[in-house]
Amino acid sequence: MEPDKLSEQQSQLLEDVLEHLAAGTEAALGPDLAVLAPAVVASLLESLPLVERKRTWSLVPAPQQGEVLAGVGDEVRATLIEGLAADQLIEATKDLEDDDLTDVIGDLPEEMVGSVLDAMDADRRHRLERVLEYEQGTAGRLMNSDVVSVRPDVSLAVVLRYLRRIAPLPVDTDAIMVVDDAGGYLGILPLTVTVSTEPSSMVADAMVSEADSVTAGTSEDDVAARFEQQDLISLAVVDDNHRLLGRITVDDVVDVIRQQSEQRLLYQAGLDEEEDLFAPILNSIRRRALWLGINLLTVLLASWVIGQFEGILDQVVALAVLMPIVASMGGIAGNQALTLTIRGVALNQITLANFRWFARKEVAIGLLNGLLWALVIAIVTTLWFHRWDIAAIIGAAMVINLLAGAASGVGIPLLLKRLRIDPALAGAVILTTATDVIGFAGFLGLATLVLL
Repeated sequence: MEPDKLSEQQSQLLEDVLEHLAAGTEAALGPDLAVLAPAVVASLLESLPLVERKRTWSLVPAPQQGEVLAGVGDEVRATLIEGLAADQLIEATKDLEDDDLTDVIGDLPEEMVGSVLDAMDADRRHRLERVLEYEQGTAGRLMNSDVVSVRPDVSLAVVLRYLRRIAPLPVDTDAIMVVDDAGGYLGILPLTVTVSTEPSSMVADAMVSEADSVTAGTSEDDVAARFEQQDLISLAVVDDNHRLLGRITVDDVVDVIRQQSEQRLLYQAGLDEEEDLFAPILNSIRRRALWLGINLLTVLLASWVIGQFEGILDQVVALAVLMPIVASMGGIAGNQALTLTIRGVALNQITLANFRWFARKEVAIGLLNGLLWALVIAIVTTLWFHRWDIAAIIGAAMVINLLAGAASGVGIPLLLKRLRIDPALAGAVILTTATDVIGFAGFLGLATLVLL
């Protein structure tokens, strides 16, 4: 479906739900919600204010609730779980895949976690407890431990009989994992090969032994990069001894990529990627106050720099009129370089090996853009104020700040990454401070030297 049509349908669905809720006829929504995909219902619930969300959630059929819980953000999930009793939660989550269930369990009160685990059979409880031992954001937490595996010393005929006996296969099974007697990972047997090769052939002859794998501690960002680069549908997860633990499927990686995209956009504004759009006002204030406070400190620093040149500003009013131009142009140039650098770092396209080439290119762009727009603003200033000396000052300051902006935009993300700080979270704040301070200091400092 085309994106515009999909967006229109989602908007129409939201309007219909709000109309029914306002009219008190929400009971009529039950059959409609039952036929919607869980991801659509999850998106709908995230788009509703808190009271309306809870009323709509009560209409979602029990068999659908587990997948909906897995599809919403952490904060929204917490608001939905509040209204569920332990037996309802057990019923909703009993058919969830292990990787989705770990996400839901992470937001449960401790007493509910125990109830959900106690309701499982011993095998599944053991698998889930093992997954929960891994850190959030790693392949271990992302994997599904329900995998189909065979040994290399059996025939494909035996494999086919085995598959028929355990059907249905786990969702998104594109290949069977091949392991040795000790559970060591050896490779994969694609299903396409299984059904198209002579049944008498041995697994050892038909398998792909060089198939990639990741350890449980690998970051989900690295996992997503492998899926993108190798066009994978699934990927084996192994422990430090190369024993098979589980697999990661493409549907989970799509979720990771979507979250990364949303995270970068929200971090640029100092927001949390899991923030509920309709969370209580006080909760949102607490989240955002920190970054507003940091921004205030940076603005005060820039104002202090301006205050050091009070004498020249009192004598030459034109400087106060032109001053914001220098800082703004430097900020824009810096943000362009910052955005490209963060993207390159996130995609592993920029490393220490090629950083110098990339940095030289961005600084050269900053210099050439600085010279171009310095000429333009110098001409405008001369025509406006009839002062060639002020025109020369602002032109020189423009070159300095665009150079500083480009250098900061390239250097800040690499520095923050080395300090283990997310560049998307803090980069824009630091960059704005740098270009404001350098822009104001450069422009007013040159004016002081030339005009006084």
